[in-house]
Amino acid sequence: MKYLLQDQETERIKFRSIQQSDYPAWLEFFKHPNSHLNWKGDFEDPITECNKWYKNQQRRYENDLGGMNALVEKKTGLLLGHCGLLIQTVDNLTKLEIGYSILPQYWNRGLASEAAQKCRDFAFENNFSDHLISIISFSNTPSQKVAKKNGMSIHKSTVYSDNDVYIFRISKTEWFNFK
Repeated sequence: MKYLLQDQETERIKFRSIQQSDYPAWLEFFKHPNSHLNWKGDFEDPITECNKWYKNQQRRYENDLGGMNALVEKKTGLLLGHCGLLIQTVDNLTKLEIGYSILPQYWNRGLASEAAQKCRDFAFENNFSDHLISIISFSNTPSQKVAKKNGMSIHKSTVYSDNDVYIFRISKTEWFNFK
């Protein structure tokens, strides 16, 4: 689980592994109609989707494929969302992605950018990869803004999980100059 940001923090956020006690708060993400608006797929009911999401994160943890970290507000201890470093296969190439999802009630507060920047810095400081990506659907302009604030730019467009996506990318050299 080298890719997890255990015990890392930013100005407002503490990172930790996902816990089953987070489930009720995270279920609200899947209940919000805009949370899956930008991703095509067979969305079932919120409980089924949340269960699949937790199972996938557990699989990632167990197989050292990275995974999402719970983002906890330092002041209140409340779950804000998730962000992490994920091993992904894009166009038959293995890449390290920065992924992020914030609970709807915390959108537009800069939390995704703050968390994504911490993941970027953690990955490069620990020499996990010489570049990082974020996979973002064409229609998800809020996530595209986060990637740009993270120093990323569009590297290419492709199809990922039946979705038309941009692959945003930043190299370690670009990061060093961006800091």
